[in-house]
Amino acid sequence: MTHADPAAEARLLALRSEAAAELRAAGERIESMTAARAGSNTDDEHDPEGATIGFEWSQADALRTALRRRTAEVDAALVRLSDGTYGVCAVCGRPIASARLEARPTTDRCIRHA
Repeated sequence: MTHADPAAEARLLALRSEAAAELRAAGERIESMTAARAGSNTDDEHDPEGATIGFEWSQADALRTALRRRTAEVDAALVRLSDGTYGVCAVCGRPIASARLEARPTTDRCIRHA
């Protein structure tokens, strides 16, 4: 699978598009929470209604970090696809099983070296 694979490229581009959209949404959510909090003088830390704004912001920020990591993984996979090393284990140099690439299209390691 060291040659350009149109199906793999399409799958990776779709993953990148999804991650980019989710990243934008997470950023908008954080901006919204930050704006809402800026105009507020409330003590949400002792709010009996549930999660604090800080907790929600932390969750949204963790999601944003994970989405950035996913985007970087997709970008790296696209580079490997472009340079002909997609589907080749970065450790042993053997082909990565197509079932593994189907399940984890951004992987750069075979099952043995995962």
